Amino acid sequence: MSAEDAKRDYSIAATPSHVTEGTRVLKQGDTFVVFDRSGDINPIGGGGQGLYHDGTRFLSGLELLVNDRQPLLLSSTVRLDNDVLTVDLTNPDMSADAGESFPSDTLHIFRSNFLWQGACYQRIRVSNYSLTSRHVTLSMRFTADFADIFEVRGTRRLRRGESSAPRTADSELILSYVGLDGARRRTKIRFETPVTWRNGTAAIDLQIERGSPVTILCTIACEVESEARAILTHEHAFSAVGQDLANAKTRHSQIDTADGLFNEWLRRSLADVHMMVTSTRCGLYPYAGVPWFNAPFGRDGIITALEVLWFYPELARGVLQFLAATQATEMIPDQDAQPGKIVHEIRGGEMAALREIPFGRYYGSVDSTPLFVVLAGEYYGRTADLTFVQSIWPNIERAMQWIDEYGDVDRDGFVEYMRQTPEGLAQQGWKDSHDSVFHADGQLAPPPIALCEVQAYVYAARRHAATLARALGMDDRSECFQRDAESLRQRFEQAYWDDELSMYVLALDGRKQPCRVRTSNAGHCLFGGIASPDRAGRVANELVGDNLYSGWGVRTLAAGEMRYNPMSYHNGSVWPHDNALIGAGLGRYGLTTGSTKILEGFHHASSFLDLHRLPELFCGFRRRAAEGPTLYPVACAPQAWAAGAAFMLLQGCLGLSIDAIHKRVTFTRARLPDFVPWVGISNLTVAGGSVDLMLEQHSLGVAVTLLKTTGDVEIVTRKG
Repeated sequence: MSAEDAKRDYSIAATPSHVTEGTRVLKQGDTFVVFDRSGDINPIGGGGQGLYHDGTRFLSGLELLVNDRQPLLLSSTVRLDNDVLTVDLTNPDMSADAGESFPSDTLHIFRSNFLWQGACYQRIRVSNYSLTSRHVTLSMRFTADFADIFEVRGTRRLRRGESSAPRTADSELILSYVGLDGARRRTKIRFETPVTWRNGTAAIDLQIERGSPVTILCTIACEVESEARAILTHEHAFSAVGQDLANAKTRHSQIDTADGLFNEWLRRSLADVHMMVTSTRCGLYPYAGVPWFNAPFGRDGIITALEVLWFYPELARGVLQFLAATQATEMIPDQDAQPGKIVHEIRGGEMAALREIPFGRYYGSVDSTPLFVVLAGEYYGRTADLTFVQSIWPNIERAMQWIDEYGDVDRDGFVEYMRQTPEGLAQQGWKDSHDSVFHADGQLAPPPIALCEVQAYVYAARRHAATLARALGMDDRSECFQRDAESLRQRFEQAYWDDELSMYVLALDGRKQPCRVRTSNAGHCLFGGIASPDRAGRVANELVGDNLYSGWGVRTLAAGEMRYNPMSYHNGSVWPHDNALIGAGLGRYGLTTGSTKILEGFHHASSFLDLHRLPELFCGFRRRAAEGPTLYPVACAPQAWAAGAAFMLLQGCLGLSIDAIHKRVTFTRARLPDFVPWVGISNLTVAGGSVDLMLEQHSLGVAVTLLKTTGDVEIVTRKG
């Protein structure tokens, strides 16, 4: 990385203060909060602790004290539906110099927190288990730095706005900040109990009788002057959270299995998808990840929607609508924008508004545009919703034009990337670290760079565009797309296959030299369908072989390659979404044995992970007996496409495809891992009908039983 690139490095600083250790996360809409396990917020704690809204930290410090002493943690967890954080605390030994003297474990302090529409609702219940009445002073200290999320990540600013002195009135504290963007941001803290304020600390005197708990309610609201939002009471807000969650559960099929741990992983994964999904003006959209990526990302949203499409197609519709509405319409070099290109990310906050970072609306990804077309085609195949496809057809056409006119930088028939602005990302595939594309000797590849998986996405996009054009009555256009797809496939096989590696090379560099390294990228070529069947089998053997498969999943880079480092972000780590696409690709070619091997690895990993939650990534060290995976220090958790991985991996194992146009559900060479004797799928909707299915593992394969059906849905099983 050059000195200039170093100045513009927007990666997350892996300092001790940023390591996500022992944190609890809640998210709702554009608001999220990262607590420590006690329910406090420590400004120098791990994982970017704080209460955030639209890219700004509205609360950087929160500390609960009992008689000026920190309570002792008993337990904490986020409920399975991800809606409430619950924490159990007790008092330490209280000596006379800390107020009234009494022994530890006398008081039980229960804290619960949930989010709704820009506010954090906190309930504290204090119970006395001593034989006598107890007088205690409960205090809560609040601080707000109004830091932009990129400041929290480690980006330095030369200037900041101004904070106002705290204002108190009765049971309310207001912390405020006017940014350089002119926006006034306020944190409004309100108690429903009389409190005494001193230097941002609320003190509450309590006389607690045995058997008569005392409850304290506190609301912490994030306010931007341009937003008009009423703050609900605890009761009404909690009811709204419950109704929102109930509505979310009606939007998709239900999955159950014979394995309790697998169910725990699936349920947490689905709860994480629900939590990351945000209601936008264009429909539902899964934000990428907490804490660092709580924003719409094009690539992440598309892949998450693909992962859950088979049982949750409504999410894909929202993603397509949002990305169509934000598709670039003009050349804006500072944003890496070109007509027809699909957005990479959209950020709020002060630094984005001032363009101190390029990511307010940024288009620097090479793969979001073909993947947009892929998702449109897959959505049509899954739903037969031709009316919706017709509504976004102009966007699909513009995306295909971008592929031909702007994506192919040097007119060699392959889609490459080369940033238009030095402020942008140097690498614009999903592995967007500066050092992720290189040659066998470790030398970084010069741009423009044509990644192997991007050609697979473009191939799939051309085929899907052909199908959609034909469905819309444009036969000539369809044939043109189909011819272009076949031409690309033939040229790809000639340029990217490396017989010695038994794999497709990572990329072609700006000199058209192949990057001859073994990477997980080649697995995406199976997902896109561009690989020939015989070569797909050879790629599969490499992917699940010892150099790439760690025992937990497929590494991003094979052990033994020059830049291999199992602790790196993209050069040897294990990413769930990467493996999900690989698993789906293996299933596409009937190589379901490989899909089950990957699923088994992640299932085992989830049993070691807090809340059974797969993070954004973990280290690529080889699996060791009786030990869990080695965590990556600044990985997001939850991360939308990590949460969706479980469902795409299961789909890959089952060889499951749904053709709504012909009202058909097909299982090709279906397999289940040994730890799952059966899987039940209920309310799987297909073109106005639905089916309930039972899949059972037998010595000769997986038997599929139709338990219930409405409408005319055909179930097909294929052995090869």
